[in-house]
Amino acid sequence: MKAIVIDQYGGKEQLKEREIEKPQPGDNQVVVKLHATSINPIDWKLREGYLKSSLPFDFPIILGWDAAGVVDEVGKNITEFKIGDRVFARPETTNRGTYAEYTVVDSHLLARIPDNVSFEEAACVPLAGLTAWQCLFDFGQVKSGDKVLIHAGAGGVGSFAIQFAKNVGAYVVTTAGTDNVEFLKSLGADEVIDYKKEDFETVLEDFDFVLDSLGGEIQEKSFTVLKNGGKLASIVSEPNKEKANQKNIKSGLVWLNPNGKQLAEIAELLEKGKVKVIIGHQFPFSAKGITEAHVLSETHHAKGKIVIQIENGEKDS
Repeated sequence: MKAIVIDQYGGKEQLKEREIEKPQPGDNQVVVKLHATSINPIDWKLREGYLKSSLPFDFPIILGWDAAGVVDEVGKNITEFKIGDRVFARPETTNRGTYAEYTVVDSHLLARIPDNVSFEEAACVPLAGLTAWQCLFDFGQVKSGDKVLIHAGAGGVGSFAIQFAKNVGAYVVTTAGTDNVEFLKSLGADEVIDYKKEDFETVLEDFDFVLDSLGGEIQEKSFTVLKNGGKLASIVSEPNKEKANQKNIKSGLVWLNPNGKQLAEIAELLEKGKVKVIIGHQFPFSAKGITEAHVLSETHHAKGKIVIQIENGEKDS
């Protein structure tokens, strides 16, 4: 099968096209014939070597941890999925990711793609969608009436988080550049703070929850808008415990746990039209296409999700 691999850590030039042996399913696994995957910051951070101590993989490494496609083979214990099923998943983090024509997935991490959702749309959801879900609900316990601040709302995690929080009845504020203000209001944000024109920490107060995807100074300032007993979830770095203790704030770095049941809940929201996927950019499945996608992702200014089309997204019957 064709795959895009890296043989050593480094820049985007390390992405190479290669023929790799097609994976075989274990007893509780399925092989998915991929139709689309998507790009996430973990991809290029791992490529650069930033994560080599926490994820010490053997080379060659196939990056990518969003899978959308059809079941191609099933292990002997699999009864809930059959060949031809349209499925998506955030597979376990291994050195055999989804920049490939086929990938193997543990069956408990799979969910069915609704009929009204394309492979490209489905590929946007697992990593970013589950990250937003787990920050909001597992860590933040966000509920109706809560005041929620979501930084960088136009990004993959942010755009899902806005919609999930609104769906449970929260009051949602997000930060973005001028070009994305109207876009984020269309996703349901109650207020959009244009960071080019005003500082969020001077206009907001008494928030129940903050989702930080930027770190640094933005993360530090986020403590000022939280009420006593509020919650701060970061997806980039561990927040300052001393600052958190001053206001009895629950803070932490949230690391995604793949979860098929939560993905099925998100699939139901997609099916009912309560959540929509924002595809900002699409690239072909090639070393060149993925290289260009990495370059865009590294700017931190991609709108919505970056999709890699592996088979043009045609639906299998």
